[in-house]
Amino acid sequence: MIKTKQDIINKIHLIISVVIVVPVAFVYGFNPDWQFDIHLNTTDEHNFFKAIMGLYLGFSALWILGVFKERYLKLALISNLIFMLGLGLGRLLSLLLDGAPTFAYLFGTFAELFLAFYGIWVLKNLKLNS
Repeated sequence: MIKTKQDIINKIHLIISVVIVVPVAFVYGFNPDWQFDIHLNTTDEHNFFKAIMGLYLGFSALWILGVFKERYLKLALISNLIFMLGLGLGRLLSLLLDGAPTFAYLFGTFAELFLAFYGIWVLKNLKLNS
């Protein structure tokens, strides 16, 4: 639970991640062409995007646990930084190999990398305080 200013500093990026990742998960799972130029044609494609939705929701559940249960905080921080760093670096690779995507994806790249590095910073500070 968030009780102090330090709790806010340690957990705010987990909350931000959940607020963004959960809606995106449902868009990917049920209506990816709503905001993105993605058009699914086969059952396998629909299955793939529903699996991505499940992955996003599963990680979000872990991050929520980290916000409310101290024993899950470190695991939530590590999983969040790996999740965000993986997405951000994958998008950077695509930027180099495939060219510039839409503004939403460029902004997402910056936001994902920011959240990952913020998570690294929080983990380093937790180690100093533990």
